[in-house]
Amino acid sequence: MKASIIIPNFNGEKLLINNLPLVIKAMENRDNNILEIIVVDDASEDGSVKLIKHMFPSIMLIKHTKNRGFSAAVNTGARASSGDLLVLLNSDVIPNPDFLMAMSKHFKDPTVFAVSMHEKGYGWAKGTFINGYVGLEMGEESIKPSSSFYVSGGSGVFRRSLWMELGGMDEKLLSPFYWEDIDLCYRATKRGYQVLWESDSKVVHKHESTISKLSKKYVARVRERNQLLFIWKNITSINLTRKHFAGILKRLVRHPGYIIIIIMALGRLGIVLKARKKEIKESKVSDEAIFSKFG
Repeated sequence: MKASIIIPNFNGEKLLINNLPLVIKAMENRDNNILEIIVVDDASEDGSVKLIKHMFPSIMLIKHTKNRGFSAAVNTGARASSGDLLVLLNSDVIPNPDFLMAMSKHFKDPTVFAVSMHEKGYGWAKGTFINGYVGLEMGEESIKPSSSFYVSGGSGVFRRSLWMELGGMDEKLLSPFYWEDIDLCYRATKRGYQVLWESDSKVVHKHESTISKLSKKYVARVRERNQLLFIWKNITSINLTRKHFAGILKRLVRHPGYIIIIIMALGRLGIVLKARKKEIKESKVSDEAIFSKFG
């Protein structure tokens, strides 16, 4: 199966200078089966576009005329791609020269939707449902593949056909960032597909993304808002939904300022309710069954 690498970029000129040559080197390794490298520039204000045009002319460059956020950039790249697999790499992720070789065996199974790469220092993803909220943890690094709650949108491989079937990342609901990869993988899992983590697909993630340059308060609020939106959209179990709303009341009692997060989420209530109806209709696996795998 051929792979298309998609790199979303916003003001990442310095990261591209350092890391794109290593991605190109990985492409030159035929065992990785990389068909193309696509950079989607999300209306950068630095020299990113000029850099790619002059230093990396072999790379497909797509430019957004206005900043639309991570999900939109990735979705643009997915639509333009030609490969069977979508390899999502953040501009601050450095791949090993053979980082995709271990992936091919997984995608021989048609039920596998996505496989997460092994970021140095991190294991597979664990999802929990505690006190009415979905929590995220990291399992331990190991030498064996494992089931994973989600695949990182910054270092993961996705089956393109199923990506398109699922509608890609939910940019209407979750832009500009956070929880979009978790949402996509959870939707796939609820439809009966597998989400995995591969120990031999090694990359280094330096975590130097543009989010780190934004206001910490703003980023934290968006993250909490999207956590709520994820739950309202995807947790369709009546029992877990009741626990969630009880959890909201407890948070409000302890932290009255949490009302700001709720108001932010309510601003997208129409979108989330429409999406929730679709999830109720199409889901085949219960929420309880999914969380039990990681409990």
